[in-house]
Parts: sequence; C-alpha cells; structure tokens
Amino acid sequence: MGRFANISGKDAVKAFKKFGYNHSHTSGDHAILQKEGAASLSIPLHKEVAPFLLKAQIKRACIKESDFLNQVK
Repeated sequence: MGRFANISGKDAVKAFKKFGYNHSHTSGDHAILQKEGAASLSIPLHKEVAPFLLKAQIKRACIKESDFLNQVK
C-alpha cells in the first residue's frame, strides 16, 4: 500500500484545517475548504479518498506531501 492509502475524507479535512483551511460548506458528499489567498479545495467525504485525488489537492494547496502526511498520522 502507498503512503496515501487508507486516508478518509474526514481525516484529510482535519489535516487541511491544520494548514489554515476552513470548512466552508458541504456540497453533496464533498467538503469545500477555503483559505484566503489560496485555491479552494473539494475533498470527497468517503471512507477512503483516492490517492491521486488527495495528491492533486495537496499540490493545489501548495503543501509538501511529507508535511501533510505528518498531520494526518
């Protein structure tokens, strides 16, 4: 399994909040996160977020993957 396997949407949202993002609202089963001066993020609130999608959102947020993983664990 990869480093990004088994990360839930709920855990991903918690980690992004530690980087200054706020849960703006929920649209369907996606949490919309916003941070002033940064791109908004859409995180699916699934039991497990697809690793490629999570990596794309981390890149969009300009966060290092290692820093993100440290916040999730």
